[in-house]
Amino acid sequence: MKKYIGIDVGGSFIKAAIVDETGNISRHQKIKTPDHLEGLYDVIEKIVNEYKKIITPEGIALSMPGAVDIDAGIIGGASALPYIHGPHIKEDLEKRCHLRVEMENDANCAALAEVWIGNAKDASDSMFIVCGTGIGGAVIKDKKIHRGIHLHGGEYGYAIQEFDDDHKEFRTWSDVGSTVALVTRVAKQKGMDPDKLDGIWIFEHVEDDEICRKEVDKFYYSLAIGIYNLQYIYDPEVIVIGGGISSRKDLVDQLNQRMDIILEKIQIAHIRPQICTCKYQNDANIIGAVYHLMTK
Repeated sequence: MKKYIGIDVGGSFIKAAIVDETGNISRHQKIKTPDHLEGLYDVIEKIVNEYKKIITPEGIALSMPGAVDIDAGIIGGASALPYIHGPHIKEDLEKRCHLRVEMENDANCAALAEVWIGNAKDASDSMFIVCGTGIGGAVIKDKKIHRGIHLHGGEYGYAIQEFDDDHKEFRTWSDVGSTVALVTRVAKQKGMDPDKLDGIWIFEHVEDDEICRKEVDKFYYSLAIGIYNLQYIYDPEVIVIGGGISSRKDLVDQLNQRMDIILEKIQIAHIRPQICTCKYQNDANIIGAVYHLMTK
């Protein structure tokens, strides 16, 4: 059975594992992300050499932040790792590791994992939402990523959700609907430092804290409105939600409750979005990166 090395490069940590051609994953490891390019290359090369002692890999599959040009092997846009934007990462690593290297945007990788063996495997057209520090995601057409002419397909967080006519101020979906936005609003109303508050605490106190209840309700409505808009923009078969919020067992029920109200108020709308959470959580980026390598 063919085996691959999957590596997910994040702003804080690099996660790596061995993935076989059916999507089974093993030999996890996690390393702090270096603060410079040469350090990143050294860590990846070390990981690859360790795995080469166990398997004969078919290649290295990278999940990376930013606007990934999968053919040129260069990353545009911006991310928490400024040093990855510009260098020929794919070419450099192929020379150092003597293996084929393919890379893809991290949100796209998470989506591809769901398309391959996850909760979107039976859909040709789907959408994937990542809700965390911001809002991002991926658009899937015929089981393939739609990247867009500027490699910004799936950047839903840029969409405008609120407009203040008096001050001509615009707030994006990321500004309003991310978990960071939720924490920021609650902290401000409570006179607290946002760094000393997290989303888990807020959700735990929905029943006994009016500020938490109100802001969580606003959070769910923001996510439901975004999902409604995506349904009528693209009309996918299913919309899959990832990111930390997807671990909440009542998430889909909460969103469907808000969707009931939205569809009741907007009477011309008769198509109900099919919503589900992602299956692979923390492993999704690595699994999807390998799927990208296998199918490119």
